[in-house]
Amino acid sequence: MAVAQPAPNTPNRLSLEQCVDIALKNNIQVRQGQLTVENTDLTLKQSRNNLLPTATFQANQSLSGGGRQIDPFTNSVIPQSTVNSSNYGLSGGVTLFNGFFLRNTVKQNDLALQASQKELAATQNTVALNVVQQYLNVLTGQEQLIVAQQQAAATQAQLDRTQRLVNAGSVPEASLYEVQAQLANDEVAIVNAQNQIDLAKLALLQAMNLPLGQPVDVVAVAVPDPSVTPYEATPQQIYEIALDNMPDVQGAELRVRSAVAGVQAARANFYPILAINGNLNTLFTSTATRTTSVDTTNISLQPSGQFVIINNERLPVVSPIPRSTRAQVPYLDQLTNNLNRSATLSLRVPIVNGFQARNRVGIAKIQQLNAQLQAESIRLQLRQNIETAYTNMRASANRYRATQASVASLERAFQVAESRLNAGAINATDYNVAKSNLDRARASLVQAKYEYVFRTKILDFYQNKPLSF
Repeated sequence: MAVAQPAPNTPNRLSLEQCVDIALKNNIQVRQGQLTVENTDLTLKQSRNNLLPTATFQANQSLSGGGRQIDPFTNSVIPQSTVNSSNYGLSGGVTLFNGFFLRNTVKQNDLALQASQKELAATQNTVALNVVQQYLNVLTGQEQLIVAQQQAAATQAQLDRTQRLVNAGSVPEASLYEVQAQLANDEVAIVNAQNQIDLAKLALLQAMNLPLGQPVDVVAVAVPDPSVTPYEATPQQIYEIALDNMPDVQGAELRVRSAVAGVQAARANFYPILAINGNLNTLFTSTATRTTSVDTTNISLQPSGQFVIINNERLPVVSPIPRSTRAQVPYLDQLTNNLNRSATLSLRVPIVNGFQARNRVGIAKIQQLNAQLQAESIRLQLRQNIETAYTNMRASANRYRATQASVASLERAFQVAESRLNAGAINATDYNVAKSNLDRARASLVQAKYEYVFRTKILDFYQNKPLSF
């Protein structure tokens, strides 16, 4: 909702735009809506990230000792020793097809984000309208206070004239007392008008979520006397325009579209899932050794377990074994030599899963129907609000028009009564009656004026028109 730029403000005074900005900043519902938008945005980002391949790195380090051990390098049993080993693995995968579940989920969350943004805008509009109403109430009270002060000033002038007439013996002293009583009533009216201003400022502070102890004053906005010509648009025309502009309606329609995407995502449970995965694995162990050198000059004999008979003598067969030196296989060499690669293409076809897929689709369809009913309810509420606002506008226009005519008539009657009182043709009681009637009519005219202006601005709001005064 657009708010018209007010006139430059004076120090320690708040303009209408500033009041709206403060209310939007402090309002709890607005802040909750902003958190909802942020949360939905993160959900959308995560659903988009789910389209990307996955990758996982895993490392294990083990140290074992005591008793017989299994050599991780040869898988053979080795004597009692301490074995230090490391395993490393890198795995990744990507889903090639899953019934478009991921893409429909992205679509669903994207529409949900747009809906939450529209709902936040609708909340902001409601807050802004409330501030505008309370702001106008303060202006109404201030104008009524000016009217009450002018009335008291007029009564004071009449009191001075009556005093002179009493001193001259032209009117009885009782007339002076009656005018003094009227002045006291006018002073009470001033106090009442000031109380109304204080109450209006309290309501404005509450609309901005500010504490009562904070002093507040508003920038006076020149609100001209409104025209009483018929409103240019009919309720049906306003409704048709509002359907295209009101964020709550747009948000409800986006919720329906999001629910439709949710049904499409749920249908993916009926389709097979095709995925590809890859793995890289390697290891290091402290038991892995290799021959580094052979000493052919220092040969040892080792029985082979076989025998030969020479001259009827059974002699063992021995094998010459050169002495050699062994050392642990270097760390990087083991990681390179033990590197293992694998790739897997998997297909998972749902056959029987306890009717989960069917129930998920059913739940998604119910959510879609609920979203459609909610959208229909919002459109119906919008139509009824516009019809009510239009009826209130016409009623306030009739009241303003009638009050204008009443003030004009009572002003003429008061002028006559004032002239006759000065001439001694009527007493002060008749004068006070005429003045009281005029005072009440003027106060009613101020209230009717601002009420009519606010009612027309509500209709302008439904048509996305700026709030200009």
